[in-house]
Amino acid sequence: MTTTLMPKTILLVSGLSGAGKTTALKTLEDMGWEVVDNLPLVLLDRLLDTPLAAGHSEGDERPLAIGIDARTRGFDANAIVRRIKALREKHGHDVETLFLDCSGSELERRFDETRRRHPLALDRPAVDGIARERELTAPLRRWATQIIDTTSFSSNALQQEIRSRYARERLSDPVLTILSFGFSRGVPRNADLMFDMRYLRNPYWDDALRSRTGQDPDVAAYITQDPAYEDSVGRIEQLLAILLPRYAESGKSYITVAFGCTGGRHRSVHVAERVARYLQDAGFSPTVSHRNMESAPQDALEKRRPGGPKARS
Repeated sequence: MTTTLMPKTILLVSGLSGAGKTTALKTLEDMGWEVVDNLPLVLLDRLLDTPLAAGHSEGDERPLAIGIDARTRGFDANAIVRRIKALREKHGHDVETLFLDCSGSELERRFDETRRRHPLALDRPAVDGIARERELTAPLRRWATQIIDTTSFSSNALQQEIRSRYARERLSDPVLTILSFGFSRGVPRNADLMFDMRYLRNPYWDDALRSRTGQDPDVAAYITQDPAYEDSVGRIEQLLAILLPRYAESGKSYITVAFGCTGGRHRSVHVAERVARYLQDAGFSPTVSHRNMESAPQDALEKRRPGGPKARS
């Protein structure tokens, strides 16, 4: 059964061509917003009445951003203002308008630098299109609940501004994965941070622990007896507590923290599980993945020397 659900927050994103609308919409999408760009106005009500996709429920509160500018079919700034008023009265939800402005000289520079033609002046100088568009969008600018002047903004600065204004708790959080792996089976390509756990005691060399994994209490006890264990792993946890929020602020949608040992079955698994619990207690929402935990133990991978001492590898 499908459910029609009007989003509690609707953000209409408009502004001058070249002022950063595409960047703003892309940033909102990366933050978890549903984004629709250049939707013909006659289809707006139909979009809002469209049933939710399977798997969504009435508890979902994913906000909606709609990009509209002078290129949108049927564009009429005064009509858009009337439509916004009608949406507020009809549905009682929060409808905001963000207008992206920019100085004419900076817009001219941007069009010249990118060698793009202004959409309203395809066969004339960009300055003519800029003036025409500023006139067409004036009612929207006056009506806008928020205005961002991007004249002095870089693309990255605009992204940060959008994030600071429209970030939603949990919705905008990056996907955090804590991964364990074995170096002998190759390093993960998608790791943002990688920690080598091969300095810790290796349970592989204990015959009673070899077939078990880092999730086993006896294996965990063996690893934690290493004199360097508590201090080093504790410092890694403190480091992650500092770095992960900075990654989120920079706009990363996915963060992978990888812990490796030789075979990927003991030390890396245990440390990944411990760090994940620490981060969860600190307010993060990590997902734990053990790439090689189910791999069969092999002496060749652990580099055991026949007849030699049971080295830590």
